[in-house]
Amino acid sequence: MKFTAPRSLSKRLLAAGSIAAVAALAFTGCQPDSGSSGGTGGGSGEVGISLIVKTTTNPYFVAMDDAAKAAAKKDGVKLTLAAGKKDGDATTQIQAIEDSISRGDKGILITPTDETVNSAIAKARKAGIYVIALDTAPNPADAVDITFATDNRAAGVAIGKWTAAQLDGKKAIIGLVDLFDNQVASVDYDRDQGFLKGMGIPLGDPNKNGDEAKTGKYTGGMGGDYVIAGSQASNGDQADARTAMETLLSKNPNINVVYAINEPAAYGAYQALQAAGKEKGTLLVTIDGGCTGVKEVGEGIFGATSQQYPSKMAELGMAAIVKLAKTGEKPKTSDGLDFFNTGSQLVTDKSVDGLKSITSAEGSKICWGK
Repeated sequence: MKFTAPRSLSKRLLAAGSIAAVAALAFTGCQPDSGSSGGTGGGSGEVGISLIVKTTTNPYFVAMDDAAKAAAKKDGVKLTLAAGKKDGDATTQIQAIEDSISRGDKGILITPTDETVNSAIAKARKAGIYVIALDTAPNPADAVDITFATDNRAAGVAIGKWTAAQLDGKKAIIGLVDLFDNQVASVDYDRDQGFLKGMGIPLGDPNKNGDEAKTGKYTGGMGGDYVIAGSQASNGDQADARTAMETLLSKNPNINVVYAINEPAAYGAYQALQAAGKEKGTLLVTIDGGCTGVKEVGEGIFGATSQQYPSKMAELGMAAIVKLAKTGEKPKTSDGLDFFNTGSQLVTDKSVDGLKSITSAEGSKICWGK
């Protein structure tokens, strides 16, 4: 939510703040991509890997594709790329998994759209394919062999704390631009609930969106009153998010805080706010930290974003499967977590005392994990 490699790997990983963890792991969207090299289970000694992302309409997942292609070229991997037609398209993700099984791939890297892909993943694992989730941990976590991802809840907490501090005790009238309204995905509730937690708003079920009290007190920053004006699904899409924000403004035109699931959704929300003449008086925060999103922080369109590193997720996933094929050694989760944390950083040009962040200029140098 493009991929270049101007610096050494050690400098890149140091900039992303996780060199030690990555060193420990050094071994460690669906239509077939016409530019992919196909996939095999290892004929002529080649390792077959499928990368199945949610959609290639989001630059975030394009960065994963690009990183996987570069890794495949370096390691001689037979790589097959596949992507859903849109975010939430489980049917074509499932078909891509079936295709991977038929090819006899060694591994699958997947950003699972929701729990409906779990049975296909289970079938792949039973067939001997090592499955790594990227970006989005499945529910349950052990539906895959391991996940390489941002701690999405921590990323949400960071932008929530930043928002509460900026309000300086002012009443928060909040509009939530979420991912889905008819599907359940961990990335959706982790980010949303993390944001509310960072604001200091009491949660209901922390793994469910929308059941928190709609009015009350937030305790982040100076503390103050809050009203949740509503939540609307965006499907992670700019056009749908603009419609979602328009709906939220029709419910409460006084919204002054907007959380958005990702940067395409955040920009769609911004377009709606701008059309209503409300963009200057509204705090707009999001998660992704892509090259375009970081630029929009610098331009003052977004107040803050939590930066993730999708290129690193794909690079590490590819390396782990190659290592597994060559040595039988499996990657390990981060200490205290049920996934490997690829890290995140708050990006803002309005720093807050006691809250670690980097500037948009700094974030632009490491966007996508380049």
